[in-house]
Amino acid sequence: MTTIPTLTHVNADGLPGMVDVSTKPVTARRALAVAEVVFPPEVLAALRAAGWNTKKGAVFQTAIIAGTQAVKATSTLIPFCHPLPIDSVRFSHTETDDGIRIACEVHATYRTGVEMEALTGASIAALTVIDMCKALSHAIAIRSVRLLEKSGGKREVRQP
Repeated sequence: MTTIPTLTHVNADGLPGMVDVSTKPVTARRALAVAEVVFPPEVLAALRAAGWNTKKGAVFQTAIIAGTQAVKATSTLIPFCHPLPIDSVRFSHTETDDGIRIACEVHATYRTGVEMEALTGASIAALTVIDMCKALSHAIAIRSVRLLEKSGGKREVRQP
């Protein structure tokens, strides 16, 4: 028998609303999200040769600042996200064959998770990379944004 999942942000009358987290325990929460940015081969080669610096400045340093700001602003961007006391935000990046993979890890000690904050941070960092590099090509794309891990809540998540 298959159960139909219920939407947590819709009440019995079908109206949207913020979930009441007041009775949830305060726990340490962690989420890790990634975004992949894909470049045309000649652009990727040029960026690598330039040490990932463009006329606008240092690509990754700027993306980290923008991503961190986005993590802290998530509740103002996504209507039903609770404002969270963020404990830490960390970014890393890995070069791939056709671009880069940006990881955003967020920690908070609160009643609700930080998945949306990690996803928002990774997304905005990726968009910032595109903005920093768009003078080189408009064919730069974000291939995927996804949650890899979360812990500290009701359900743990670990994805490849």
